[in-house]
Amino acid sequence: MNYLIIGFFAGLSLILALGAQNIFVIEQGLKKQYVFLVCLICSLSDLILIFLGIYLFEYFRYFFNNQIELIFNILLLLFLLYFIINKIRVFNKNIDLSIQKNSRLFKEVMLKCFGFTYLNPHVYSDTVFFLGNFSKNFLYIDKIYFGLGATLASFLFFFILGYLSKFLSQYLQSQLTWKFINFFIITFMSSLSIYVIREILAY
Repeated sequence: MNYLIIGFFAGLSLILALGAQNIFVIEQGLKKQYVFLVCLICSLSDLILIFLGIYLFEYFRYFFNNQIELIFNILLLLFLLYFIINKIRVFNKNIDLSIQKNSRLFKEVMLKCFGFTYLNPHVYSDTVFFLGNFSKNFLYIDKIYFGLGATLASFLFFFILGYLSKFLSQYLQSQLTWKFINFFIITFMSSLSIYVIREILAY
């Protein structure tokens, strides 16, 4: 049971930092668009990556070299730039605050969710490598408890983040407020892009 608690706080410490994925979950919560699915995809993805790290740490450490990380960083940069450009394009337009749910929007939201989850190299370095390395000497049963603890932290974090944002959205139903929110998102994603560019140039 101690390893469950250790895993919970280890997992929580990795996802508490404000990142692109968390911002995306918050935005979907505020828009009330596929909140459950977005939170579920993020949480299940963490579950998969956590246990991959725990059981296959040595394997991943051998294959995940600088060249692979560089490719992930370039893909992430392209994804961020595409996201930022789309945000800037609609910045001065009136935002439709009604709850939209259609097949085109569903595909768009799902692609963004998978993109922010799996194109970020830090998801692998933090979730797979850190947790895998941390638990590599644990007994088999302790690895399971550790992984379940980290997974529990992920599920709680993403669902609280998504549904708390959804609850707060009722107080943010104005065009001016959403312009501020979008300005923050553009600024934050731009700073992430600069960071990723520096990472790429460092190779």
